[in-house]
Amino acid sequence: MKLFPYGHATHPHWLMAAGLVLAQLRAQMSLPKCAADPKLALLYITDHYAGHAQAILDHLRQELPAVSDWVGTVGVGIAVNNAEYFDEPAMAVMLCDLPPEHYRVFSGRAPLADNGFASVALVHADPATPDLAELLGEMAARTEQGYLFGGLTSSRTRSVQFAVHNGQNLDDGGVLEGGLSGVALSADVALLSRVTQGCQPVSPEREITEADRHVVLKLNGEPALDVMLADLKISLSEPQKAIPVVRSTLVGLSPVGQVGVGRTGNLGSYVLVRHIVGLDPLRHGLAVAEHLEPGMRLTFCKRDVHAARADLVRVCAEIREELEPEMLSVEAIHALSDDPMPSLPQVGKRIAGAVYVSCTGRGGPHFGGPSAELQIIRHALGDVPLVGFFAAGEIARDQLYGYTGVLTVFTTD
Repeated sequence: MKLFPYGHATHPHWLMAAGLVLAQLRAQMSLPKCAADPKLALLYITDHYAGHAQAILDHLRQELPAVSDWVGTVGVGIAVNNAEYFDEPAMAVMLCDLPPEHYRVFSGRAPLADNGFASVALVHADPATPDLAELLGEMAARTEQGYLFGGLTSSRTRSVQFAVHNGQNLDDGGVLEGGLSGVALSADVALLSRVTQGCQPVSPEREITEADRHVVLKLNGEPALDVMLADLKISLSEPQKAIPVVRSTLVGLSPVGQVGVGRTGNLGSYVLVRHIVGLDPLRHGLAVAEHLEPGMRLTFCKRDVHAARADLVRVCAEIREELEPEMLSVEAIHALSDDPMPSLPQVGKRIAGAVYVSCTGRGGPHFGGPSAELQIIRHALGDVPLVGFFAAGEIARDQLYGYTGVLTVFTTD
């Protein structure tokens, strides 16, 4: 598996942007280090182009006839290596050098089969789909690892998805609206995936010992409201000081039997971050935007620029550590070294390509400047092919997240 060719462009007219993207793809496909005959394409467009989705897909398929499989979706913004296109007309394409026998494109009309083929799956979903959480759980159960990664389409116009398998449109014209679509990957496809919550804990983690649906009543046997006020050092007798603090505080929830805060003091990947939506002074409880069960664990946390940057750097570091220095790409070795001519260890693995799905509430402004989020990833992983989009909800494992980023890298010998 070689480097995945990818291209991206912005232009008021989609045909001009497509021409720029195709020129980048063809130039890279002619390079020895890049794949020359990939079959699977990931296509992401901003909602400025949503009305032209069918024309865009038809044009790209005509210009790249050897690419037989297409998946993708629309977002109010799209992500590429080192840059984001937010609220402007843009598209990005990445051609994945994966053998056709190692993946399957699926959609509502050709659902993912429960036959043991899938190890993980990249999923795009319409946020208006009924019972979406249950559908994601069912789909995760059809994968060997129980792991999905992807996100919900975000659009101010049409919420389109793309699904073409082996040259055949899985839905009319290969463009669909509603439901789920994506690509299932076999165990032969090597990848690493991490979730960044953009939050840092500001309190110890405690067990929910009593709850009433969405209301936490007791933490470690103590009244939940009293515990929160003590942790945040506020008092309801001074509401003007207390209310802004509560509004800026979130809760990190861990499933029963899971520890949410690790030894490093960071939120684990199983944690769901949810807003505090109300206080219950009568019962000394607090309401959160999630159904609760006794035995779950809860920690109070903050989300700000510093926390977001620190957590994104952390997940990139985890990927680097799992790759190990001798498994980084040559580009990443140069990016991480202060030596202008670093000695290169024997390379065992490298990153062939990456997919990044971030929340529409994140992006440059949430990280302190335009494209700052993608620049952090570029600095950490090096100059690797990367595409993705800004979603109305992020998917990791069988869960639907918010205000998070899901970074997935494909590795190769």
